[in-house]
Amino acid sequence: MLYGTECWAVKKQHSHKMGVAEMRMLRWMTGHTRNDRIRNEEIRKKVEVAPIEEKMRENRLRWFGHIQRRPMDVVVKQGDLVQAPGVRRGKGRPKLTMGGSHRERYGCAKN
Repeated sequence: MLYGTECWAVKKQHSHKMGVAEMRMLRWMTGHTRNDRIRNEEIRKKVEVAPIEEKMRENRLRWFGHIQRRPMDVVVKQGDLVQAPGVRRGKGRPKLTMGGSHRERYGCAKN
C-alpha cells in the first residue's frame, strides 16, 4: 500500500483515503466491523500498528535525506532546483518542489 509514497504529491484527500483503507484492513484482520463500534485507536493498539500517515511521513523524510546527500550533478537533485527554459508558468501559486514542501512542512533550512 505504501509503495512509492515517498514520491507522491500527497493531498489531504489522498491521506484520508489511505487512512480509511488502512482501518478497513485492520478491522478485517481483527474480525471487527464498523457495527461493533470499536474506536480506531483501540484497534491500532490491539494490532500494534502506527498510523499510515506517520509511515508515509517517515518514507518521505527518508527519501528526502537520500536526495540531499547526493551530489549536485545527479538528475534527481537537479529536477528539484531547475526550471525548464522557455516554459511559462500558469496562473496561481507556484507548485512546490519536493525540497520546498519538506522545508515548509518540517522546518528544514535551505542549503
